[in-house]
Amino acid sequence: MFKARKSRPEAQIQERTYSSSEVAQVAAVSLRQLQWWDERKVVSPRHEGHRRVYYPAEVIEITVIAELRRKGFSLQKIRRVLRFLQREMGKRLAEVLQASSHLHLVTDGKSIFLEDQQERIIDILKNARQPMFLVCVSDQARRLTDVERKPVRVEPGLAARRMRAG
Repeated sequence: MFKARKSRPEAQIQERTYSSSEVAQVAAVSLRQLQWWDERKVVSPRHEGHRRVYYPAEVIEITVIAELRRKGFSLQKIRRVLRFLQREMGKRLAEVLQASSHLHLVTDGKSIFLEDQQERIIDILKNARQPMFLVCVSDQARRLTDVERKPVRVEPGLAARRMRAG
């Protein structure tokens, strides 16, 4: 008699997942970059065989990481931002995915703020002693809704052969 494996709690929730190629397209990074971040435990997706499968929260993290890397942030500073995001995003991801919500990450790599009020963002920028960078987390989340799964491409000759064989 076989014992049924207990499924992980997150696997029970029917949540949209994203392939590496979809994530690379959304975040404008290479597949190799995603692999490198996974190997270094920057963002660790679920593995199904040789495939990496990403949940929306991980895709948002990756898009924020990509934006910060383009702005010249070191991996050490990005890890600090990620720890903050992982603490805060679990609570606020549902808000971020709502169309009316505007959530911004403001950071210099040491100080990190996740704000949804424009007045507070302006105050943070005015009172900063060094350059602060702004990433709109809501925009990153909305990019996910633009990603549609592409149908599996089948070569025309192969499709005809399958139909004849069937």
